[in-house]
Amino acid sequence: MERFPSPSIPPFPAARRRATGRATLNDVASAAGVSAITASRALRGARAVDPVLVEKVRVAAQQLGYVPDPAARALASARSSHVAVLIPLLSNALFVELLEAVQHTLAPAGFQTLMGVTHYQPAEEDALLRSYLAHRPAGLLVTGFDRSDAAHQMIADSGVPCVHLMETVSTPGVYGVGLSQLDAARTVTEHLLQRGRRRIAYVAGQLDPRVMQRAEGYRAALRDAGCYDPQLEILDPTPTSMALGGHLFEELLQRHPDVDAVFFCNDDLAQGGLLAALRLQVAVPQRIAVVGFNDLAGSDQMLPPLTTIRTPRAEIGTQAAKMLLALMRGEPVPQSTIDLGFELVVRQSS
Repeated sequence: MERFPSPSIPPFPAARRRATGRATLNDVASAAGVSAITASRALRGARAVDPVLVEKVRVAAQQLGYVPDPAARALASARSSHVAVLIPLLSNALFVELLEAVQHTLAPAGFQTLMGVTHYQPAEEDALLRSYLAHRPAGLLVTGFDRSDAAHQMIADSGVPCVHLMETVSTPGVYGVGLSQLDAARTVTEHLLQRGRRRIAYVAGQLDPRVMQRAEGYRAALRDAGCYDPQLEILDPTPTSMALGGHLFEELLQRHPDVDAVFFCNDDLAQGGLLAALRLQVAVPQRIAVVGFNDLAGSDQMLPPLTTIRTPRAEIGTQAAKMLLALMRGEPVPQSTIDLGFELVVRQSS
C-alpha cells in the first residue's frame, strides 16, 4: 500500500527529517507548497489563511505525521497553544459536561486544555495558577469569581485572557459565562410557595460560593413571603453525595417534624433524600415536597421523579470557550458577560 496516497502532496523524503526522525513545520510547509509562516497560521486555525491552503497544510501534516512542538511554539510566540482550565471537582458530572464542551470547542482551533482540579481549596487554586501561568498559557478558564487576593493578582498581572465559568458579574473588563445562581434558587423556592408550602427547609453540602448564592435566593423568596425561618437551614461542609442527602433528610425530619418541603442545593443530595423518604415511608410530595438543583443524570428516574433546576452546563462551556478564543485572537467581544439562564423542571416530587 502506498504510504501517501494523495496526488497533491508528494511523498516526503526521509533524508530531510530532523535528527529525531520527526517531521518539522518546515517539512509540512514544503510539502504543502506554502511558507512556514502560512503553515503555522493554518495549523493554529487563523482566519486570515485561505481555506484551500488550510486544507493542503492539514493534509500534509497528517501524511507526514507532524506533531506540533508546544515548547517551540511557546518560544516563538511567547505563548503556548494550551488553555488552562481550573474546575473544583472531577467527581461532579456538572463539571465533566462543562469540560467536555470546552475541549470540543478549543481543539478544532488548535488549542489543548491543561486541566487543574482545585477541590474548592484556595491554596490549591493558587498553586495551580502559579504553575500554569509560569508556562504562559494562551488563555485561562476559571470557575466562579470567588478566589484569594493572590489569585486575582496573578491573573491580572499575567495578561493572559481569562473567562469565568458558571456565574455572571457586571464588572467592566471581567469576562464570564454562566447563570444567576441566586435567581435560580429563588425561582425553585417560589415554586414551592406557590404549591402552598410554608415550612421550607434548605439543605446544603460542600458550601462553595454557588451553594451559598442559592441559599441567598432561597432566603430572599421566603422573606418576601413572610415565612423565613433560619432554623430550617442545614448547612454541612461535607462534599455532596446521595449518602449525605439521605443522612441530612433524616436529620431534618428529626429536628423539624413539621417541615413540609425541602430544597436540596444539588440533585445528588435530593436523590439521597428521596431514597431516604422511601425507606422511612414518608410520602413525597403529599407529606413533604422535595426539589433539587442542576438536573443531574437519574433525577428524572427517581421515585417520584425529581423537580429541579436545569442548568446549561455544556452551553456554558461552549460559549465560554468561544469567548476565550475571541479574546486570544484579539477579536472584539460584544458582551463581557453572558447569562444563559436556567429552566425550572417540574416533576412529581413537588
